[in-house]
Amino acid sequence: MTGEVERPRDAPHPDEALAAVVRRAGASAGGVYLLSADEPVLHLVVMCGVSALVAGPWRRVPLATVGPVSDAVREDRLVWVGGQDDMARTYPRTAAALPYRFAMAAAPLDGARQCWGALLLLWPATHPPALTRRERGNLTSSARRIGRLLDEGGRRPAIPEQPRFVRLNRTGTSPPQSALAAADLIERLPVGTMALDLEGRVTYLNTAALDLLGRSTGQLLGTLPWQSLPWLDNPISEDHYRTAVLSREPVAYTVLHPPDRWLDFRLYPDDSGISVLITPSGAGGREPRTGAAPGSGPVTPSPGPAGPGAKDGAAGRIHQLLHLAAALTETVGVQDVIDLVADQVMPAFGAQGMVLSTTDAGRLRLAGHRGYQPGTVERLDGLSLDTGLTPAGRVLLTGAPEFFADPTEMERAHPLAPALSGKEAWAFLPLVTRGRPVGCLVLSYDSPHPFTAGDRAAFTSLAGLIAQALDRARLYDAKHDLAHNLQQALLPHSLPHLDGLDVAARYLPATHGMEIGGDFYDLIRLGESTAAAVIGDVQGHNATAAALMGQVRTAIHAHATAGANPAEVLSRTDRVLADFDSELFVSCLYAHIDLDLRSVQLASAGHPPAIVHHPRHHPSGRVLDIETGPLLGIGLDAPFPITTLPLLPGTALALYTDGLVETPGTDMTRAISRLARHLADVREQSVEHLVDSLIRRTLPTGRHTDDIAVLLLRARARSG
Repeated sequence: MTGEVERPRDAPHPDEALAAVVRRAGASAGGVYLLSADEPVLHLVVMCGVSALVAGPWRRVPLATVGPVSDAVREDRLVWVGGQDDMARTYPRTAAALPYRFAMAAAPLDGARQCWGALLLLWPATHPPALTRRERGNLTSSARRIGRLLDEGGRRPAIPEQPRFVRLNRTGTSPPQSALAAADLIERLPVGTMALDLEGRVTYLNTAALDLLGRSTGQLLGTLPWQSLPWLDNPISEDHYRTAVLSREPVAYTVLHPPDRWLDFRLYPDDSGISVLITPSGAGGREPRTGAAPGSGPVTPSPGPAGPGAKDGAAGRIHQLLHLAAALTETVGVQDVIDLVADQVMPAFGAQGMVLSTTDAGRLRLAGHRGYQPGTVERLDGLSLDTGLTPAGRVLLTGAPEFFADPTEMERAHPLAPALSGKEAWAFLPLVTRGRPVGCLVLSYDSPHPFTAGDRAAFTSLAGLIAQALDRARLYDAKHDLAHNLQQALLPHSLPHLDGLDVAARYLPATHGMEIGGDFYDLIRLGESTAAAVIGDVQGHNATAAALMGQVRTAIHAHATAGANPAEVLSRTDRVLADFDSELFVSCLYAHIDLDLRSVQLASAGHPPAIVHHPRHHPSGRVLDIETGPLLGIGLDAPFPITTLPLLPGTALALYTDGLVETPGTDMTRAISRLARHLADVREQSVEHLVDSLIRRTLPTGRHTDDIAVLLLRARARSG
């Protein structure tokens, strides 16, 4: 593989570039995921070497999920998974959804100013468990080149309804004489031979195969075997195909051809498709041989209808349900549950609409929706549980789901419901846990939709899992809201106004799992032209940290208004905290601003350095080199050196906590330097817009694992 990737002349997306990367990497398959412009979801737009049937359940990858593709984009790094064991350790949810032997790499598609998405490559199980340095360099280089191809388009490409499939074309075309000779050779063989493309469709059969399968050429060519042969309509048969495609290893298994004939199937995959050998396993209903090759074993016909979403395959749906179940265990708040249902459950079941309601004091309260106009669903908010307008209340009272395949069925039971929603098929699923109703999930369709027995079973099982996740999420949200309200009460409600100084502040709680933090900011008015700007971070994420944060703010405010200089403020606060004996330490940056003298004095207690920008004096942004003292609360009576610098009109000063620049796997010094460049690059007129742009550029995905506080100040000429 090389890093050279040529841009196709007539393709809006890097289709041929992807195929070139896969060929040169020696990979078996690849795909390009693009990050959509209006939602944090990665969409598979082009693929090669593996069928859409295999990739179907994973066409949409929410950026917030934990997985190889999302991690590559979110953390801006190459992600390598060396095999099935590595996948199970690192990404157990993905391993449950893709229980096959293969290796995987995902690299971000970095453009000049944004990340477009990710490049995904798959290798057979025979690939060594580690990438060489050369392979890593070539993968990163190739992903960057595809990102540049997307840069040249000037805007984010539209996401197609279905991924485009690009053929690898590794092997040359045989001359017609060779093809005829090969066909004659295969016809003379006493065993059945069948060829499948990477989509799983039949492309060739010899006469012996037709005799064994009991079908004509017209009935099989171009079809999926497990759809055209009823006795192969079993998730296990399809799963053997997936195993062969993804692992690129031979697979053998035995199938019962009713009423009493057993057939051996042997699958031999390569980069162009799968060759299948079919032979009788025994006569007169004799038990089949098993264990002949990896993946071998008897397969009996499916006793009932195929599962939901037959177009994606029953086996794929089984793994997809496992994937959804694992995903639900990772949801934290109610919004997480809503997003997961909208981003993963709806596409998995082909639904176009979703309404999730929770129960509250005998009424249904709207929690979230997709695919509906706001005015439509607002009429459903607050309905009594005994309402007859929709089936929602009844399914909660009975605990039994209800399915309506078309408007006629719905009108018989609820005449007003079809016109109310504008949909034409519905699944009403009660969300009940421990015998207690917690809500109702409605999945709807824009056209009539029959619900098979498999559909109903899958919906019912999934509803139980969603109910448990929703119940946990509601408890978490209640606890989190209480903690958040406490924290907001401890932060300043508004910042004072000073002539000659524009100020904006932001506080962002951690996006997942944290209860309450100790980050704080403050602007203390000391006089008509003087003020103290403070930013700090108390160690820990709990109520104790928040309480200590309030005490720190009070101590700093008292010492600052008493006329102490920056060093004295920090030193006295340090002694106060040491007397508390809280075992928690505090980092703090204190800035004394004098607008008449056009200067600022700074003192730091182990806090990240401030950043300054001036269009003429510091056009590229500058990270201030401030000598720091110890963290507050240690009580060492150590000095806190003061740094003085000019504060000319137009100077912007950014104070922040480490949550803005510290992420796992990144160098904090480099992150602070990037923050300085972002401050210089942003061309916003107001500080309110400037601070928002600064946070967006520093955290483009919006994901952060720690609390963030930012205080942005910009000096201007004083009036008069």
